[in-house]
Amino acid sequence: MQLEKFSYDNEIVRKFTLATVIWGLVGMLVGILIATQLFVPALNFNIPFLTFGRIRPLHTNAVIFAFVGNAIFMGIYYSLQRLCKARMFSDLLSNIHFWGWQLIIVAAAITLPMGISTSKEYAELEWPIDIAIALVWIAFGMNMFGTIIKRREKHMYVAIWFYIATWVTVTVLHVVNSIEVPVTFLKSYPIYAGVQDALVQWWYGHNAVAFFLTTPYLGLMYYYLPKAANRPVYSYKLSIVHFWTLVFLYIWAGPHHLLYSALPDWAQSLGTVFSIMLIAPSWGGMINGLLTLRGAWDRVRENPILKFMVVAVTAYGMATFEGPMLSLKNVNAIAHFTDWIISHVHVGALGWNGFLTFGILYWLVPKLWKTNLYSKKLANFHFWIGFLGIVFYALSMWFAGITQSLMWKQFTPLGVLQYPNFLETVLQIVPMYIIRMIGGSLYFVGIIVMVYNLVKTAKQGSFAKEEPAEAPALEKFKDPLKRGVIHRWLEGKPAIFLVLTLVVVLLASVFEFVPMFLIKSNVPTIASVRPYTPLELQGRDIYIREGCNNCHSQLVRPFRSETERYGEYSKAGEYVYDHPFLWGSKRTGPDLHRIGGKYPNLWHYLHMENPSSMSPGSLMPSYPWLLTNDLDISATESKINVMRSIGVPYPEGFEKVANDDLQKQAQIIAMDLQNTGAPAEPNKEIIALIAYLQRLGTDIKASGQAGK
Repeated sequence: MQLEKFSYDNEIVRKFTLATVIWGLVGMLVGILIATQLFVPALNFNIPFLTFGRIRPLHTNAVIFAFVGNAIFMGIYYSLQRLCKARMFSDLLSNIHFWGWQLIIVAAAITLPMGISTSKEYAELEWPIDIAIALVWIAFGMNMFGTIIKRREKHMYVAIWFYIATWVTVTVLHVVNSIEVPVTFLKSYPIYAGVQDALVQWWYGHNAVAFFLTTPYLGLMYYYLPKAANRPVYSYKLSIVHFWTLVFLYIWAGPHHLLYSALPDWAQSLGTVFSIMLIAPSWGGMINGLLTLRGAWDRVRENPILKFMVVAVTAYGMATFEGPMLSLKNVNAIAHFTDWIISHVHVGALGWNGFLTFGILYWLVPKLWKTNLYSKKLANFHFWIGFLGIVFYALSMWFAGITQSLMWKQFTPLGVLQYPNFLETVLQIVPMYIIRMIGGSLYFVGIIVMVYNLVKTAKQGSFAKEEPAEAPALEKFKDPLKRGVIHRWLEGKPAIFLVLTLVVVLLASVFEFVPMFLIKSNVPTIASVRPYTPLELQGRDIYIREGCNNCHSQLVRPFRSETERYGEYSKAGEYVYDHPFLWGSKRTGPDLHRIGGKYPNLWHYLHMENPSSMSPGSLMPSYPWLLTNDLDISATESKINVMRSIGVPYPEGFEKVANDDLQKQAQIIAMDLQNTGAPAEPNKEIIALIAYLQRLGTDIKASGQAGK
């Protein structure tokens, strides 16, 4: 059989490798900064760009899309060429993908600290960047599928199945969740509102974890773990069951983020049921990975690469057990909105994604530079200090979460809240925040040691951009179905495989979305709920700009402890004009859905100027610039027009007088502040924010639970 000569493109792998390391350092460093700000808020230096609310999404985006994203592409570009025995389809597309992705990351690093954000978890980037993401992702997909089509290997190995599922599903998730109407070049409103927006966002948010942080990494596990151990995958049949059940079940689980919310019960139950079922395929993958090392455990003790990979796969198993447990309503009632969720997320991020990435880097860099790892001792040091960092981080946040929840729910024998002041619950867990910061710092030290080790490894080797290879051309199938092995046949049909994966993903999505959007009874209306005034709308956008939703929820759950603390529980009909929804996912501060009218205007003014003046000991940062920044009302007309176009019933022509209405309401608030001694001016941002806060939760006070 005649062999065809070709070469693998190692240069694109090197580029993504360097980007992985650089952005890993940046993302983790920002994480340490915001972790420290939680107990030393002055570390924002009263600079708007450094406040927790603005740079918390910078941290999540940097870790997920910059560090993990580049690691995914690094791993795929190296493994796909060798699994397909073919060079990447297009060097041009490879470079468009690389440089386009880095520009997107830079755009995120600029816009998020500026407060340019949609507020939607893991999807905070505004519409021009969303379009850029779609274009770069399409370039990546064309390159990947072009390579698969021109492959010289008959069957697609299991890792490629997960790469395909990742590309297909992330495409669907990104497009559906990013449908928004532009207001200006860097401002938009999503077409979904309230409960529907929450469902779409957490369908996206949970599956961003599933299909960006999980499926591609499972593909990498299936390639790099056997390579590092020099052993075949434990079970081909188990990998088939693992893949298809995981892809089918994962997409249904998003609503478990919204338990006890205003989301209809049927949707919540659906999320819970499928989340529990997810244990089986998730652990199937973990078992397949760990049993690949059967007979090689002596090597694990000696090889730091395998140590990283074993802990990574184990962390995956732990996180995918804890996730379904947190989806049970009785557990969720304790854990949701607490730091327990932060612990859960970081076991996955630091253990599964981080450690598997480090293991791959330690294996891959010596291969690319044709040398041996510079120091196994340093790699072992990195492993142990990183592992210790994860333990410190996870345990401290788990204990913090349990403490928070128990204090929030504690009543005295007389039937009143034992800790009515939310600040008491915050100050109680400050030691846990300090331990968390120490854990993160230990993890970061490990990354610095890794960078030194990898740089020294590269310097002692010789990098070759082109790696010569040869393989026979792909032969045509000869009546493959007669063999009776359908999946083996499917592995030779990438187009059919892609379509089938898409069908499996869309099935669940359609089943969840159609009832929510077409059956009105799922979002019962409330007669007294009205659209935001122009000033309140501007204040809401300031709230989003400052990232207040990163610390405060706007969702009172139907628990006695919450209704006693905050007021009447939240109804679906209250959110029908909320584009986007702002329910939040963590209570670092108290819920704000019933804050309207609870305090006078002066309290809010002084609280934003210096929180500790109103709440002694408060760990909330101050926002003095809100008192001096002029309110930009140039886009008010566009905002009203866009809101009307997506269903908010502003009267025709209202946009022409909206700023007049805004100024009248601002003047009333400013006069009230001036009468109580505050030097407030009606044209400042603080006035708009106060207007919004004073509106929250007041629509149902007159009519209670009245609906129609």
